[in-house]
Amino acid sequence: MLKRWSAALVGGLLLVGVLGACGGENAGSAGGGDGKITMGFAQVGAESGWRTANTKSIQDAAAAAGIDLKFSDAQQKQENQIKAIRSYIAQKVDVIAFSPVVESGWDAVLQEAKDAKIPVILTDRAIDSKDTTLYKSFLGSDFVLEGKKAGEWLVKEYQGKTDPVNIVELQGTTGSAPANDRKSGFADVIKADPKFKVIASQTGDFTRAKGKEVMEAFLKANPKIDVLYAHNDDMGLGAIEAIEAAGKKPGVDIKIITVDAVKDGMTALSEGKINYIVECSPLLGPQLMDLAKKVVNGESVPQRILTEETTFTPEQAKAALPSRKY
Repeated sequence: MLKRWSAALVGGLLLVGVLGACGGENAGSAGGGDGKITMGFAQVGAESGWRTANTKSIQDAAAAAGIDLKFSDAQQKQENQIKAIRSYIAQKVDVIAFSPVVESGWDAVLQEAKDAKIPVILTDRAIDSKDTTLYKSFLGSDFVLEGKKAGEWLVKEYQGKTDPVNIVELQGTTGSAPANDRKSGFADVIKADPKFKVIASQTGDFTRAKGKEVMEAFLKANPKIDVLYAHNDDMGLGAIEAIEAAGKKPGVDIKIITVDAVKDGMTALSEGKINYIVECSPLLGPQLMDLAKKVVNGESVPQRILTEETTFTPEQAKAALPSRKY
């Protein structure tokens, strides 16, 4: 009798264990268990100071919110991100968030997440899919607006002048949303005045090293460059090295506009080596965790949530630097 009771007890305990395991990592607030949400996050990489700050913000915010974060670094390769997302689907996480390396080519893997009933949040970068049901929300910046802000400063800076203004452009990663949008926003603003001429435009992959390399080539091929427009601070900082090595004075001989406003960029701005920076905040972590909780709980959320950002001149950079978080 005792043996039979013991067997029944063990069997019951095993059943409870199996049921608990079935909930597994998908047992967030929507699925019982310990109530803890598990998020799979597929990061672009660590290509810039901005991205490093973005990663830290997400990791710190997840810890503060009590969210179990599974993190992967795609090293700027789309195939690595797709592999990571499929891994998160297999692990039955509660929510997937990622910052897409490029805009295109996501429909198949996001359909797999949808079929598995795992909601997806896009952060920082958007995708060009026509099926907007494949993700719940996009959280990030308006990259077109950032490009327009850069162009507006340039137009104002050269107001009343008639001489041609030769511009070189360091684009972000080819095919990425920020590269596409920052280019188009800038172009839309300057096209009204024929004196502005983009004489060279090439990707610098958002990295300092590539920014320096491409700027060196620009300087060799083009004896007269008036303005550099770089899609992020890191490429601009690399370009400054090339400009100085060529015996020119950054910010004076060549005016420089960048996007991001990370500490190194703001320092160069405060020193007059950069003339104007359009802010793009990487500190998306707290907003992302709040959004993830709402999505997992089945709450209705806006499909597009924009971050509030500003612009900086050298004087404004000097004032902002002491309290700058990134």
